[in-house]
Amino acid sequence: MTSARDIAELVRLPAALSVPGDALAGAAVTGTLGWRTAGLAASSTCLYWAGMALNDYADRDLDAVERPERPIPSGRVSPTTALRVAGGLTAAGIGLAAVGGRRGVAVAVPLAATVWAYDMLAKPTAFGPVVMAAARSLDVVLGGSADPRRAVPAALALGAHTCAVTVLSRGEVHGSSTAVARGALATTTAVAAAVAAGGLRRGRAGTLGRLASAALAGTYALTVGRAQAAAAASPDAVTVRRATGTGIRGMVPLQAALVAGGGAVATAVGLMAAGPALRAAAKGISLT
Repeated sequence: MTSARDIAELVRLPAALSVPGDALAGAAVTGTLGWRTAGLAASSTCLYWAGMALNDYADRDLDAVERPERPIPSGRVSPTTALRVAGGLTAAGIGLAAVGGRRGVAVAVPLAATVWAYDMLAKPTAFGPVVMAAARSLDVVLGGSADPRRAVPAALALGAHTCAVTVLSRGEVHGSSTAVARGALATTTAVAAAVAAGGLRRGRAGTLGRLASAALAGTYALTVGRAQAAAAASPDAVTVRRATGTGIRGMVPLQAALVAGGGAVATAVGLMAAGPALRAAAKGISLT
């Protein structure tokens, strides 16, 4: 019989702590942070969970060989249940996006389509990391859907980070290569520099916001970069898996840097609290 914990493991429940920051970042950089942002964050969380359930549905045959302990190959969750969970969460995500009006739904629908396209079609191909990055970028745009053009720079920053982490994550089972890990490290460095510079140039953030943005971007670079440097030195499966998990958790300080750069310093500080919570939760349920 499928338990609540089985479903939590299927959707990687704690990993969702890395998701609301996308909506907060999009809203902060567009100056539209408000009560609707909570609904948009909930929408993106549902779509993220849907993607995780769909991922395990699509990979059930491969997981039976490489990761037999996962919910579907272990027999704790049936493929039909996983598909239903993915469908239900997708519908919920699109429905919650209505809090942002037509523009919110107009972003949520292609975001949901991108999530399904990644899991069902693109994941095993060379385009997989790009499609995954597009999903994360659209997630940011969803948060700033009231003024989507202004959300694009922040969306690109998180998209680039996601692409690098996804490429590296392909070595979680059999190991990666020094070149891939170095590429991820270079991307992290470039993203951190761009976000710090953008925050420092964004005048409406105020002195505190600009400094906080730069400091948080530095925290992101140090945390994620150190793990990726270790993977570059020793690209075995264990080290790569650790770097991937750090990359997922590292989205939080990156999101916080963008939020602070948008002038919402208090929100950025609150968002940082998700980091320790994410680390603690990952001890019980794997993020990857």
